[in-house]
Amino acid sequence: MIVHLIDGTYELFRHFYGIRRGAKVDPPMGAALGVVRTVVQMLETGATHIGVATDHIIESFRNDLWDDYKTGEGIEPVLYAQFHPLEDALMSMGVATWPMVELEADDALASAAHLAAADPRVEKVCIWTPDKDLAQCVVGDRVVQMDRKSGQIRDEAAVRAKFGVAPEFIADYLALVGDSADGYPGIAGYGAKTAARLIERYGHIEDFPPEVLGGNQAAALLFKKLATLRVDAPLFTNVDELRWNGPTASFAETAEKLGDPRLVERLLAVGTNT
Repeated sequence: MIVHLIDGTYELFRHFYGIRRGAKVDPPMGAALGVVRTVVQMLETGATHIGVATDHIIESFRNDLWDDYKTGEGIEPVLYAQFHPLEDALMSMGVATWPMVELEADDALASAAHLAAADPRVEKVCIWTPDKDLAQCVVGDRVVQMDRKSGQIRDEAAVRAKFGVAPEFIADYLALVGDSADGYPGIAGYGAKTAARLIERYGHIEDFPPEVLGGNQAAALLFKKLATLRVDAPLFTNVDELRWNGPTASFAETAEKLGDPRLVERLLAVGTNT
C-alpha cells in the first residue's frame, strides 16, 4: 500500500493565495473547499490511505523555546477563519485528520511517516509538502516528499542534491543556515555551502569540535532543537486506520456549506469503485 500524508495547513495557504477559486459562500470557504477538492481528487485517482495534519493553533512548544518563533500574527482573518472548518470538513469526509496543538502539523507528518514506515506492508510513504523541514523524514525512495506545485518528488538523492547533506542532517543544516519561515536566524556567517561543508566533515552539530562554532554552539543546538521534528505523536496504532472507507452521514451538509454539493456524488462514485 501507499500512504499519503498531507500538510493541511500548507494546502490551505496554497489555495488561499495561489488559486483563489471555488463557489462563493458566506463566510468565504474557498481555500477550505480547494483543499477538500484536492483530497477528493486524490481518492478519485487511486489513493486509499490518507492522513491530513493541520495546525489547530499556530503556536507550539517551540514558542516557549524561542521568542521569535512563528505565530499566527499577520494571517488574514478570512484565511484564519477556515482553519477549523477545514478540519471539520475532512473528518466529515471520513479522512484521518490530526489537528495539532502542542505540536505542529510538521511534527504530525513526521510522526505519521515514522509509524507508517515501520509497517512492512507499506510500499511507500508520500509526504505532500515542499517544506524543507520534512526533508529530514525522507528515507531512500520509500519515504519521499511530494511537491504538488512543481510536481517534483524528493527522495534521498534529491535531498542531497538540494541541500548538500543527507536527510539525517537536515536539522543540523537548518540550525546553521536558519529558517525565516519558522522565525529563527541560524548562525551569522553560515551560508548553505559552509553549513554543508562542515556537516560533511564533522557530522552532527553535537560532534563539531568546540572551536568550530565557538560561542555560537549553544545557539546552534537550540536552533537544531527547533528544527528537529518530533516523531512520537501517538496518531494511530495501525496503518489500516488511514484507509478511507467513505464519507460520514454529515458530509452532505458539509459539502453544502462549502458550496459544492457535487462532492457527495464524487465520493460516492469513488466508494463504488474501491
